[in-house]
Amino acid sequence: MYNNSARLLLIPLLFSSILLAFHSDANASDNPRKPYLSDPNLKVEQVFTGLDHPTTMAFLGPDDMLVLEKNAGTVVRITNGHKLTEPLLDVDVSYSNERGMLGIAVAKKETNNPNPYVFIYYTKSGTNRDEKISNSNYDVHNRLYRYELVNGSKLQNPKLLLSTSSTEKSFHVGGKLLIGPDHNLYTTIGDQDKPKATQAQNIKNGDFPDRTSGILRITTDGHAPKDNILGKTYPLNLYYAYGIRNSFGIDFDLITGKLWDAEDGPNYGDEINLVDPGFNSGWSRVQGIWRPSANPSSNGDYVIGNRELNPNNLVDFDGKGKYSLPEFIWKTPACVSAIKFLSSDKYGNQYKDDLFVGTANGKLYHFHMNENRTGFELQDILKDKIAETPAPNEIDQIQFGDNFGGITDIQVGPKDGLLYIVSIDGAIFKIIPKA
Repeated sequence: MYNNSARLLLIPLLFSSILLAFHSDANASDNPRKPYLSDPNLKVEQVFTGLDHPTTMAFLGPDDMLVLEKNAGTVVRITNGHKLTEPLLDVDVSYSNERGMLGIAVAKKETNNPNPYVFIYYTKSGTNRDEKISNSNYDVHNRLYRYELVNGSKLQNPKLLLSTSSTEKSFHVGGKLLIGPDHNLYTTIGDQDKPKATQAQNIKNGDFPDRTSGILRITTDGHAPKDNILGKTYPLNLYYAYGIRNSFGIDFDLITGKLWDAEDGPNYGDEINLVDPGFNSGWSRVQGIWRPSANPSSNGDYVIGNRELNPNNLVDFDGKGKYSLPEFIWKTPACVSAIKFLSSDKYGNQYKDDLFVGTANGKLYHFHMNENRTGFELQDILKDKIAETPAPNEIDQIQFGDNFGGITDIQVGPKDGLLYIVSIDGAIFKIIPKA
């Protein structure tokens, strides 16, 4: 049912059965299914288990979190390790492949509104089942709503902020949400696995951008910010970045205020990018540093082609869009699925303000930032910024942990400053120093 090797890895791991990674390293746990870390001074503690395909989470406060359950269409609240009996929200979703409950962000309370705003991105359906659009009487859309958290127990008063039509294939939906330092809302939306069609996919004679293949930015009221980056015409005025095939992770570096993202290629070229305003990630003309090449044996999808370090056939929206090379690439898919900057020193200064990256096969990577925070300090065979193979001896310098199941989100506790890891197999973990 999936038409390339990246999906064969990513979808079952993120949104179906979990294929846990096994590792023969001497630091591994005696139980290969138990998460472990490469740093002997740290350990993994389970915070909660028993969730139904959790995708993302957001903190309301210390030991108080909201978690999305992808297939159930529910938002649950977990306080001090206990889940509320009733969900805060229960809506009908289409949960095929990468559809479902996908993204959440919580805004700080406003003085004139005692109810915090909670933003939810999900695939709205009329049937709450894994449906085929062609067989459905309901118009399936990916929608971003703003809710109010009323009395701490219900999400009410929905306001629709953004909507995109879903496609039959139900891949590359995106949905990760983030409130930026500018207090605007950022969301990733992939190309939805559509044929190359729009200028946001770097098709010069393509259709006008349609709210896909980009990182979109809107106000918390659902309007376009006034400082149009790529143009004034809707929906181009929503685009913060474009040329994005499929992304599950974005985060801001709080030191610089810069946005970073992680992107998944077809069966090669997963990326980590520094995303300046107007950033063009290059899809569908380049992925990683290689041109996509059609291959009939891959069921119409793309395989790795020639190197393309300086693509010259990109859409730039009258010079406002700027392409730049990735800061790190996996030539063999890593299935990157979450990224987070650790804005605390709870694990020591060697990790403070660095980037952590999770994957759909349960690996957790650590990237130490360079001095000007525009890239990573990499040594030896990784100096070229490319992981050529998944072999342990190549990625040892960046691997931080393993066996977390399919990592779908990484967050930092608002008070304890610890990393929290969400696994699609139903658990939330946190990383703590050993006593």
